[in-house]
Amino acid sequence: MDPTAATPPAAPAPEPGLFDTVLGLIGDVLYGIYWVFAQVISSVVWVFSSIKQGLREVWLFLGDILSPVLDPLGVAINDYLPVLGKYGPKLVEGLWTTIEIVSVSLAVGGLLAIPLALCRTSRIGLLKGFATTYIFFFRGTPLLAQLYLIYYGSGQFRPFFEQAGLWPVFREAYWCALIAFSMNTAAYTAEILRGGIQAIPVGEIEAARSLGMGRRLLMRRVILPGAYRIALPAYGNEIILMIKGSAIASIVTILDLMGQAKRAYSQSFSFAVYFYAALMYLVVTFILTRGWKRLEDWLNPQRRPPAYDGPPSAKP
Repeated sequence: MDPTAATPPAAPAPEPGLFDTVLGLIGDVLYGIYWVFAQVISSVVWVFSSIKQGLREVWLFLGDILSPVLDPLGVAINDYLPVLGKYGPKLVEGLWTTIEIVSVSLAVGGLLAIPLALCRTSRIGLLKGFATTYIFFFRGTPLLAQLYLIYYGSGQFRPFFEQAGLWPVFREAYWCALIAFSMNTAAYTAEILRGGIQAIPVGEIEAARSLGMGRRLLMRRVILPGAYRIALPAYGNEIILMIKGSAIASIVTILDLMGQAKRAYSQSFSFAVYFYAALMYLVVTFILTRGWKRLEDWLNPQRRPPAYDGPPSAKP
C-alpha cells in the first residue's frame, strides 16, 4: 500500500479575520510614518548642510576683507593680553559655531512653529491634541534632557536608524544638537505665535472677510503678519534664551564658544578665558537686542517715539 495515497490533502489557509486585518493596517500606517520620518530628517539635514556651508562662505569672505585690520590688532593683543591672544582665535571659531547652531535651529524651528501654532488654534481635536502634547513636552522638560535623549538615546535604536539610512546623522553630536534645539525652539515659538494669532483684533478679521478674503488668503495677508508683529518682542526673548542655552552643546563634545572656553581653561588654568567667553556672549546679545528693537519699531510705527521738531514757535 502506498503511504502517500493515504495522506489527506492540505487544508486551505484560513481567511484573515478582522483582527489580522486591523493589525495589517496598523503595520502599513506605522511603515508610512517611518518613511515620512526618514524623509523629513533627510530633508532637514540637507537644509542644515546648505545653510552651514553658506555661513562658512560668508565667514571666510569677511575674514579676507577684514584681514588688513585684524592682523595688526592680533599683534597688539598678543603683546598686552597674552591669554586672549593665544586662545582668542579658538574662541572666535567657537563663537561662529554657536552662531551657526543657533541660526539654523531658529530657522528650522520657526518653520516648524507655523503648523504647530495653527494646529494649536485648530478646532479639530486630533490636531490640537498633537500640538498641545508636543508643546507641553518640550516646554516642560529641560533642554539638556532632550539633548541627552536624542544624542545618547538614539543609540538604542541604531538598527532602525541604520535601516533608514539616518545613523550617520544621529551618531554625530552636531546634528543631534541641531535637532534638539530646533524641536525645542519650535515648541516655544509655536506658543508665542499662538498668542499672537489669538490677539488679532476680531474687527480686522471681519473686515478682511467682508472684502471676500478666503481662509488661506486671510491667514496669509492678515492673521500671520499681525501675529508676528504682536509676538515680535516675546520672540526676541526666545532668540536670546537660545543663544545662552546653546552653551549646553559643549556637554556633548561640540566645540562651540563654551566648549572652546572649557578646552582653553584645561590648557591654561586661567579663568580669564571664561571672562572673554562671557564678554563675547554679552556683545552678541547686545547687538541682537539693539537690532531687534529697531526691527520692532520699523514693523510697528505706532510704537516709535514722536519726532522732535524743536521748541514750539511763539505765537505772533
